[in-house]
Amino acid sequence: MSKIRTAFEDGKAFIAFITCGDPDLETTAAAVRAAVENGADLIELGIPFSDPTAEGPVIQGANIRALSGGVTTDKIFDFVRELRKDVKVPMVFMTYANVVFSYGAERFILTCSQIGIDGLILPDLPFEEKEEFLPVCHKYDVDLISLIAPTSENRIAMIAKEAEGFLYIVSSLGVTGTRSEINTDLASIVKLVRENTDVPCAIGFGISTPEQAKKMADLSDGAIVGSAIVKIVGKYGKDAPKYVGEYVKSMKDALRQG
Repeated sequence: MSKIRTAFEDGKAFIAFITCGDPDLETTAAAVRAAVENGADLIELGIPFSDPTAEGPVIQGANIRALSGGVTTDKIFDFVRELRKDVKVPMVFMTYANVVFSYGAERFILTCSQIGIDGLILPDLPFEEKEEFLPVCHKYDVDLISLIAPTSENRIAMIAKEAEGFLYIVSSLGVTGTRSEINTDLASIVKLVRENTDVPCAIGFGISTPEQAKKMADLSDGAIVGSAIVKIVGKYGKDAPKYVGEYVKSMKDALRQG
């Protein structure tokens, strides 16, 4: 069984995204631990990339800060090795296909497996091209996590049937970032997903308030929050972990309300 499933075994899952190396890896480590201590069930670690096409200005800014601070894929691997000594929740990398290609797909995915990364999310990898990485992921027992967007329409069933780990349902069109409201008909997307797989699904993109998180988790198996957390780190820098912990607690508390 995929270790990622354990994140969904204790009620609705809260999934926190954090950019590695913004403002430095020590702060990232403290923020991850604060998130986990306050109820995060799964951590998405962003590997910075110079051209993050799916990201809005908040995460783009974090990528630029991290890269200018000298963070590299190898440094992130070492950082995860250290983190895994005490962080037990599932962790996945979110990055771009080019990062994996340039490192060498086999070497990258093997290292993920060795350091305790449970899955990989590549938002710029079209479903039709996932065979590029899937056999290697299977070889090393790393879940390749699929995304379903509002535009996936007639492909939703097909993507769901082949899903592993969890399904990332994108709440709205466009790039990441907080939104005041989410208007996509997510209920019908989730219904179609549930008809085709028993793999858990979580909704992300645009969620920033406890009310939004609760609404999304009521529809699905969990809520994914990125920009709102990255914004806190951008605002408080090295002092951010405390505030990240408080924020995660407020979000997880909302998800626990029956």
